[in-house]
Amino acid sequence: MAARRTTKKSNVSADELKAYYRDMLLIRRFEEKAGQLYGMGLIGGFCHLYIGQEAVVVGLEAAAEEGDKRITSYRDHGHMLACGMDPNGVMAELTGREGGYSKGKGGSMHMFSKEKHFYGGHGIVAAQVPLGAGLAFADKYKGNGRVTFTYFGDGAANQGQVYETFNMAALWDLPVIFVIENNQYAMGTAQKRSTSTEDIHTRGAPFGIPGEIVDGMDVLAVKEAGEKAVAHCRSGKGPYILEIKTYRYRGHSMSDPAKYRTREEVQKMREERDPIEAVRAMLLTGKHASEDDLKAIDKEIKEIVNASAEFSKESPEPALEELWTDIYAETAPQNA
Repeated sequence: MAARRTTKKSNVSADELKAYYRDMLLIRRFEEKAGQLYGMGLIGGFCHLYIGQEAVVVGLEAAAEEGDKRITSYRDHGHMLACGMDPNGVMAELTGREGGYSKGKGGSMHMFSKEKHFYGGHGIVAAQVPLGAGLAFADKYKGNGRVTFTYFGDGAANQGQVYETFNMAALWDLPVIFVIENNQYAMGTAQKRSTSTEDIHTRGAPFGIPGEIVDGMDVLAVKEAGEKAVAHCRSGKGPYILEIKTYRYRGHSMSDPAKYRTREEVQKMREERDPIEAVRAMLLTGKHASEDDLKAIDKEIKEIVNASAEFSKESPEPALEELWTDIYAETAPQNA
């Protein structure tokens, strides 16, 4: 099955373009603040930042509708913010406080929001892929026209359960979009050293699953590809694969010095391919916004992020009795 490479750009209004700029900037500034708090010892354990990959989730959320679901791996803060989860709750969970989405008991890798149809944050590599297919199965069973975005990375793409899931999703024509966030390095190994094929999405071909490569540093290209994938799934044609070529500026996690690549490589990506700067340039050259307009957006975002940090510091740590909550599902009442 031939791959299609998305190059066409969506027609978007000035307001939409500014919204994408704002959403990506919120993720960038939030993650920078999270990195600071980690360095101060206020965030413990693992912390995987999304800096550089913002266009992926913002572009796909622009293609989603109310009720669509999303599930991802441990690099999940950007996905939460993009689907509308409260920065205060996310930051409080990162710092292990009661005001967090999992009441301070889950941390960076284990947050959920039923209200926003966000099903985690999963720490086991590729474990979220079959769960995403399960969410899509439920929607097909209900016939509600919803789609599930199942995110995983280039490293997870080598796990066996991914292909078991591809097989089931194809057999049952599940409305699931498999989103491969290919940031080219998995944990610390370049894709060319760990993966036998240059284009990972072609692995869906034996199962009859169509797919394409998308420029993950271009939010409009991601939105365009997302709309195509969503239309495919909603029409009952089964799953779709988007391999979104992106790049993370930081290490795999905060504990990773990223010595497997050069500083020059990272700097080149920042200077030439940064997704936020690309939208900023479009806004300015297209006269959709002035420098003052963008400064106002930046000021607003910084205030939101700073407020989330203060909220997390002021929120108390979970009470000891919280250890015994949210363990078992509530028992349904029995009819007499």
